Amino acid sequence: MDKFVVDGPVKLNGTIQAGGSKNCALPVVFAALLAEGKHKLRNVPRLADMEFCQRILVHFGCPVDQSFKNNFACDWTIDATNVTTSEAPYDYVRKMRASFFCLGPLMARTGRARVSLPGGCAIGARPIDLHLMALEKLGATIEQKSGYVEARHTNGLKGAHIVFPVVSVGATENAIMAATLAKGTTILENAAAEPEVAGLIHALRSMGAQIKGEGTSRVEIQGVDSLKPMDFTIPPDRIEVATYLFGAQLTGGDVTIEGANPADLELPLQLLEDSGATVERSPNKIRVIGSDVIKPVDITTKPYPGFPTDLQAQWMTLMTQASGNCTITEKIFENRFMHVPELARMGAHLKINGSSVSVKGEPGKLHGAPVMATDLRASASLVLAGLVAEGRTEVKRIYHLDRGYEAMEQKLRTLGAKVERETE
Repeated sequence: MDKFVVDGPVKLNGTIQAGGSKNCALPVVFAALLAEGKHKLRNVPRLADMEFCQRILVHFGCPVDQSFKNNFACDWTIDATNVTTSEAPYDYVRKMRASFFCLGPLMARTGRARVSLPGGCAIGARPIDLHLMALEKLGATIEQKSGYVEARHTNGLKGAHIVFPVVSVGATENAIMAATLAKGTTILENAAAEPEVAGLIHALRSMGAQIKGEGTSRVEIQGVDSLKPMDFTIPPDRIEVATYLFGAQLTGGDVTIEGANPADLELPLQLLEDSGATVERSPNKIRVIGSDVIKPVDITTKPYPGFPTDLQAQWMTLMTQASGNCTITEKIFENRFMHVPELARMGAHLKINGSSVSVKGEPGKLHGAPVMATDLRASASLVLAGLVAEGRTEVKRIYHLDRGYEAMEQKLRTLGAKVERETE
């Protein structure tokens, strides 16, 4: 099992390229199941989660050809001419929750789908009831038995008016994909407005889907009889971009990320400025220059355009080095503070109060220690902590990290960090 060995403190300085968005690529690769033919996807990130996607697509009878451009992103050609099975077994789905995205496309194209209940990071309950509610509204018959969801339709899916009681990115995306082949118009209310949802909509439009309303809470889909293969470039990963930009402010460095989209990170960038950082925005580039003093800034996680839950742990690490106290409140997941005891092992002064954490900022007080990664974003927060801590930090179980950050150690070394991957 691999671990990261981080020697600090260091200042991050330099320029790196933004990777492709994991959270956009995951639904997009399964959207390929909606249409026969060869689909072209560019800028697909090289991540463990994408490897799982490839295996599942091959299991469905859809071979994937990969063309590697560099050490990071690659291009995919997915041949979805034939779908030979509509079942996604437990051994595949248990490893990655996002594989549940195959449910809507499989059912829409083949008339049935049998998909194992999903797995994923242990960051709290992420029920699938909204996915199933949306598909039932579209005319699917749903059964849950023996750990599987079985969905089918006999006379085709039909457009529907679907109101989500709470915002759900995954349910919004599954509903949009299924509705592209439904008869009539589907309207989604209280839909997720995240950039990753907009990316999926753009990919579906390249297939001939008729969708409008991306970036808003109301999405309208006019069903079509058939779709064509997509030709789509995965947009930059805003969570990866923000993680490295937080690192610039954390370490007092100067980091530029090319290929990044500032519009996707409006609130996090504003909060970085509130903390004292200098932020320079360009249409396809973001630069952050760290300040001598980090100011404490409270955050509360919310659906987009609010502060992303996927950046909460990284912001907490940043706030351990602030000159003063702040509060971090988690409103999306109920079990997303597992990094708190690990940061405390490094000397952070943190106190959990229900859905909030009180952070007592103490610049320069973190020290290297062996810590355990518990989920994807917690892993990133511990690596960031290692960059500013005095001495050596060992971050164990970084297979979590490999699910969402392509070659993080290489990118950090490009910025001057002392980070090595070792096998225990």
